[in-house]
Amino acid sequence: MTTYTPQTIDTSHIKLSSDLEKLVERLAQNNHDHWARKRIDEGWRYGAQRDDGRKEHPDLVPYGQLPESERDYDRKTVVEALKAIVALGYEVRNAGR
Repeated sequence: MTTYTPQTIDTSHIKLSSDLEKLVERLAQNNHDHWARKRIDEGWRYGAQRDDGRKEHPDLVPYGQLPESERDYDRKTVVEALKAIVALGYEVRNAGR
């Protein structure tokens, strides 16, 4: 077996604009909703405890009902994706302005 060494994009120098910072929460909610939709489509349902055999998961609730730690996980995923986009030279802007 080979050793896997993740090759991440260096985003340590990236600071998100205030426009992108405002977008993070909505994208985090969308990220959760995509995850939840996939699980529900696979037959998962809400359960107070995670049970893979019964396909039950406590996070199959609306984003606003998630524990703060779970919402923060979604936020961090979104922030890192946005920073990677910027680090690669792309520009994300609000075209509605």
